[in-house]
Amino acid sequence: MQILREIDGVEPVLVKKPSDLVAVDSLVIPGGESTTIGSLLQAKGLGERIVELTKGGLPIMGTCAGAILLAKRIADRVVGETGQYTLGVMNIEVLRNAFGRQRDSFIAEAEVEGIGRVRVAFIRAPAIRSAWPPARITGYLNHPVVGSVGVAATQDNLLALTFHPEITRERKVYEYFISLARR
Repeated sequence: MQILREIDGVEPVLVKKPSDLVAVDSLVIPGGESTTIGSLLQAKGLGERIVELTKGGLPIMGTCAGAILLAKRIADRVVGETGQYTLGVMNIEVLRNAFGRQRDSFIAEAEVEGIGRVRVAFIRAPAIRSAWPPARITGYLNHPVVGSVGVAATQDNLLALTFHPEITRERKVYEYFISLARR
């Protein structure tokens, strides 16, 4: 939230219940543990409301776990299909833990369409395996073990990023998202 506070005209609001969504004109779903965040979205009644707002055009950026929660299809690198809850609003397939375990976390650079070259942090991060219209992959990373994988995708009012831009303080990622929200 700190980076958002630094952008002119942006006043971040912490969303904990459906009524908190009334005052927002965009939403960032952060990284964390996707099954836990998904369970909380369901328990608090936020999931259904976010899906409704997405259909109404609310701009949403999901980072890491947030990207998993936006996806229509997910699998885990080790266990395969997980059956976990997602919002299922974005036409992407995401592979959880694509780069390995926590100890395999790393920082690299990636080129993301519309944003440019960014330093990106991956912590037990997912990868975007595929996208189908109207979604499209807009950023790739060439990893020495995993190969070339998607790390950013867009679909209308949605932006999925498999990395943590807050860790590397990549303000231009947030500025890009805010520019989309202001359109």
